[in-house]
Amino acid sequence: MRGFAQVAGVLALMAASVRAVSDDYKGETFSYQVVPGYFIQTDNSTDPSKVGPNPPAFGLKANTSATYWSDFKASISKLQREAPKGVRYAVCWFGRHGQGWHNVAESFYGTQAWDDYWSKLNGDGNMTWGPDALLTDLGKQQAQLAHNAWVTELAKKDPVPLPTKLFSSPMSRAASTLNITFSGVLVDVDGKHDIVKPYIMENLREIIGVHTCDERRTKTYLRKTYDFRIEPGFTENDELWTADHRETDEEANTRLKAALDTIFGKLLSNHDTFFSITAHSGAIGAALRVLGHRQYSLPTGGVIPVVIKATQN
Repeated sequence: MRGFAQVAGVLALMAASVRAVSDDYKGETFSYQVVPGYFIQTDNSTDPSKVGPNPPAFGLKANTSATYWSDFKASISKLQREAPKGVRYAVCWFGRHGQGWHNVAESFYGTQAWDDYWSKLNGDGNMTWGPDALLTDLGKQQAQLAHNAWVTELAKKDPVPLPTKLFSSPMSRAASTLNITFSGVLVDVDGKHDIVKPYIMENLREIIGVHTCDERRTKTYLRKTYDFRIEPGFTENDELWTADHRETDEEANTRLKAALDTIFGKLLSNHDTFFSITAHSGAIGAALRVLGHRQYSLPTGGVIPVVIKATQN
């Protein structure tokens, strides 16, 4: 009976995952490509461990002229103007959350012991990482460094283009990182009020299942804690996480493909060229696979910009 229950649990999670992917959006689907040549992170010769979380100019390769961001915007605009029907270009800044308590625990116990035992618990008596691990003080500092990177590029005479849409995982560590990163960055003319309200999407969450740090909190909690919009159909409780099945790479790819299709097919207007996604190592890794980007290990609090070509299927 235990074996049957485990199989039933896996099938239930798979069905829920299909609902998460399919119920969210039933519009256009896209094929994706990465446009190389703009950022060092895209180059196969670049060693991520030497780049760090926030390289100068976010890793823009052509960054020596006094107008390098204007030059970059002009190049993207040219791609858009010359794009055939059904093709659009956009630039996404993927941001990984700052250090969470689950990251501390995995480092302390080692990945093998973490995966085999500790990740299935809510804590060890000294640290709590589940459900939904929060940022550590270091994690908040890492998010602040991402904020500083934006402020540095905005302070230049030729400032970085700002994202006009902000998308977030529903996990607290990602939402809090987004809050810190963009607080006071996207403001109105009086400099007092944020003009872009982040948008929470279920499909941007971390790999689902088994690890308690990846079980999300309630919709009510998110509404009370963050001044974000939440996508339609978002359930009060986490209906996707189970204790006996961890999402495979293929399942994560399907889910992140659905998230990108929703973003490109429904949530980005014709004027939204630059946007941001704040999520997790696993979710960002799946998104990069869907886009055809090279594997890239992004540190906590790190940012990786990607120039995306989306072709409507």
